Amino acid sequence: MIVLGYRFEPRLWAVLVTVVFVIIFIELGKWQLTRADEKNTRHELLELYAKQPAVTLPSTLVRLEDFQYREVEVQGEFISEHTIYLDNKTNQGRAGYHVISPLKILNSEMLVVINRGWIATGNDRLVLPHVSEINGIVKISGLVVAPEMRALKLTEMVTEGKVWDHFNLRRYQEVTGKEIQPLMVLQRNQMEDSLIRNWDRPGSGAEKNLGYAVQWFLLAATAIIIFLVLNVKRKNSKSEPT
Repeated sequence: MIVLGYRFEPRLWAVLVTVVFVIIFIELGKWQLTRADEKNTRHELLELYAKQPAVTLPSTLVRLEDFQYREVEVQGEFISEHTIYLDNKTNQGRAGYHVISPLKILNSEMLVVINRGWIATGNDRLVLPHVSEINGIVKISGLVVAPEMRALKLTEMVTEGKVWDHFNLRRYQEVTGKEIQPLMVLQRNQMEDSLIRNWDRPGSGAEKNLGYAVQWFLLAATAIIIFLVLNVKRKNSKSEPT
């Protein structure tokens, strides 16, 4: 095909390769836009629930979807023997742990996982920092989040001791031998246990996904431009008949 003195005769394989890559790049861009929408929706829920009064977490099994991002209150007793330390947690640049304890809900055998807060590591990593035990019935208020469900099988060292690299709800339920609510509460109310509870309210994070989407769409445009540059050539006037 010749248009305005330029010849456009791409090979079939070049057309197919370009079409495939353009479709892939566009679909990846659209996927990032979907992820951005999901994060914006989640952030809007966080902002909405933050303005509402706390609800009571029931003693019967609940669904995570019904309580996620909500402020809740729950009464019960900590089971200190099953307290664990989540490693590699930082606070203002300092290394430390998140202290996780199960709370036996009042008048029930049901447990709920409480992230009680952050504590710094000591000079000797082999010695765990002391966390004061809280005895008796307590009232916990905090934010419901999804527990870190890891498909990765943790090593015996990670899951059998007091220090875990990641939290795994199924494994924790096996350790405690009790039924546990499918959620985690980030404790907000203060107690005399020296733990720091600076739970930052996260932004939506959608900006990152929008940036990725722009990059994918630019790659699609770049693929088209490269295809045109390589396949559009000026017609050679010497080859024309006289």
